[in-house]
Amino acid sequence: MPGRNLFRLFGVSFGLLYILQAALNISLRLTFYNTSDIEAILKNVTKERDELKRKLAIFAEYSHQGWMYFNDSFYYISSQKKSWQDSRSDCLQRGADLMIINNKEEQEFTRHFQRLVWIGLTDRETEGKWKWVDGTPLTTSYWATNEPNSYKGRDEDCGEIKYYDDENSWNDQSCESQNIWICEKTISL
Repeated sequence: MPGRNLFRLFGVSFGLLYILQAALNISLRLTFYNTSDIEAILKNVTKERDELKRKLAIFAEYSHQGWMYFNDSFYYISSQKKSWQDSRSDCLQRGADLMIINNKEEQEFTRHFQRLVWIGLTDRETEGKWKWVDGTPLTTSYWATNEPNSYKGRDEDCGEIKYYDDENSWNDQSCESQNIWICEKTISL
């Protein structure tokens, strides 16, 4: 019987070693997968942090130059007055263009300036066919009552905003008139 007990002891010991080895394998795999998951999460968080730093640097740069951020675009409001074409040239030199109003929120945003301002709207190519500076036709408009009208037969081919009415404040004006202007630069952030 001592050989049988030895065989039984050997079998039980081998079984326990097998169970212990299986437990260690499972434990190591879980640790490996958790480490892998943690590394992936850390990599993702690091990438998001770097992206936020990049965006913050862009905001800081434009804010330092006097630009304002609103509704996915940066806006520069001039402090001097120029003709529509000279205003547009200034915007282009800044890597932007005169403001294009795509929605009511942007229209209401212009109200804060409380001055006559040039926007990127003109019918210079074809009288009565208003286009934005990017070539898109005018689809949504906020013309003031009886505008555009080429008042008294004048050549009024450029769009301006009158600040006294936030909803319908667009006016056609002579492009040679002097106004401040709003540049718009859309940046994918």
